[in-house]
Amino acid sequence: MAVAAGRAQPATRMSSADRRVLAGTMVGTTIEWYDFFIFAQAAGLVFATLYFGPLESESAGLAQLVSWATIGISFFFRPLGAIIAGRLGDRIGRKAMLVFTLVLMGSATALIGLLPTYAQIGVWAPILLMLLRILQGFSAGGEWGGAALMAVEHAPVNKRGFWGAYPQIGVPVGMILATLVLFVLRSSMSAEAFLEWGWRIPFLLSVVLIVVGYFIRSAVAESPVFKRMIERKRDTATPLRNLLKTNKREVILAAVIFIGNNAAGYLVIAFLSSYAQKTLGMPAAPVLLATLLASFGWLIFTLFGGMLSDRIGRVRTFQIGYGLIFVWMIPLFLLIDTGNVWLYGIGIFMLTIGLGLSYGPMSAMYAEMFPANVRYSGIGIGYALGAILGGAFAPLIAQALLGSTGWSGSIALYIMALCVISFIGASMVKETRGAPLEADESLTADEALTRP
Repeated sequence: MAVAAGRAQPATRMSSADRRVLAGTMVGTTIEWYDFFIFAQAAGLVFATLYFGPLESESAGLAQLVSWATIGISFFFRPLGAIIAGRLGDRIGRKAMLVFTLVLMGSATALIGLLPTYAQIGVWAPILLMLLRILQGFSAGGEWGGAALMAVEHAPVNKRGFWGAYPQIGVPVGMILATLVLFVLRSSMSAEAFLEWGWRIPFLLSVVLIVVGYFIRSAVAESPVFKRMIERKRDTATPLRNLLKTNKREVILAAVIFIGNNAAGYLVIAFLSSYAQKTLGMPAAPVLLATLLASFGWLIFTLFGGMLSDRIGRVRTFQIGYGLIFVWMIPLFLLIDTGNVWLYGIGIFMLTIGLGLSYGPMSAMYAEMFPANVRYSGIGIGYALGAILGGAFAPLIAQALLGSTGWSGSIALYIMALCVISFIGASMVKETRGAPLEADESLTADEALTRP
């Protein structure tokens, strides 16, 4: 069959425009996860003392539990961000929403770096902290969907998994940037200085990332699929209503598929570093260095997961990834509980293999699950709901399990159970690799995948 005019085709080399698209999709998710990582680290190390200290007098450990809960509160506003950004993104374009969510996320993060503490302004300090965290969650809800679609809808049909992995590697790249900043700070100042003012520096540095990201994203062209949808006047005034009417099952599956990965990922992003330092007494600098090396592993295996899904399919790649996370959870905590930082590093690095394989194919699979006119809304809401059920309270639940059982293996069992749920969810999806991104696409999936 003939290929529809203007459709992205397999190419042997990326053009400069292609590279701008991939850089534009990666930069926003990088900033998003940089912001989330430094917030998670601050929640584990300083917020309990600076913003929730009075709670400690009521009950030992309560301040830290509430501090962990501030990570999760933003997740409840991700669906709202996904709904609003999805509605606008399905109507006015992917690009405009990408720029808007980028600026909103970075601004909220920078303001956290300027926020007075409880000792300075009393109860308004934790209230304002939570409000800024909510803004982060709102913007993150709209960020990922737009980035994923810009990558996948620009991609050659047989490389959607690989191109779609670029917004995904924003997680490890953001972690790398954040960990480097924290490593330098923790290595160059005392713990007292870091608690007093040093923790603010990573938040304020997000201003630089916003400026860089804004100029990169402004140079990216609108998604070709969205352009053709508008030309053919297939947009709708109520994408959310249409989505819930025709694609409710896909939204639920998208949420279920993400639960296990997001929960396990938030152990690496937030809980394990704090657990190693506060509970096991490991020094901060080596723990951060181990996290940095694991972040590079996460980056590599996420890209590999996207490429692998172009060869063996999205569903099979997800299944392998979740299987690897499942079998590694008990060994992971056995290694960490030795208190040896080298074994800690090996443990979390090995975990990133499964994390990468169950995250790299996500953009492509989700985009291929939804029709173009509700795609932004569909993948954004599914992703946001999965984040609520997965990572939103994973550090809090992990801390509660550890406190109630005294056994870190209980955390492993919790993550294993979520991986089983997500494995089943992925297995319920009919393989999407090569599925048409437009209803009238004349190139079938089989033809697309067999083209040179």
